[in-house]
Amino acid sequence: MSTPFVEDFLLRCLILNYAVLLVWFAVFVFAHAWLRSLHQRWFLLSEERFDAIHYLGMSIYKVGILLLNLTPYVALRLANHGG
Repeated sequence: MSTPFVEDFLLRCLILNYAVLLVWFAVFVFAHAWLRSLHQRWFLLSEERFDAIHYLGMSIYKVGILLLNLTPYVALRLANHGG
């Protein structure tokens, strides 16, 4: 596996994961009531707890993107292109 392939793969993963995060955020903001009613079928959560869980989930997902996609991508770019 070549380094340019890994760089390209990490960049595509970064873009895809940020798109997923942005869709999640958009649904959470613009379709909050629908999303909450969907989750109410399975879990009895107060609105505050529901919001906190989603906010925490989005923040953990974002940290995962930064650590597992962006950091290795930047490190490879700097190592290979002398940035």
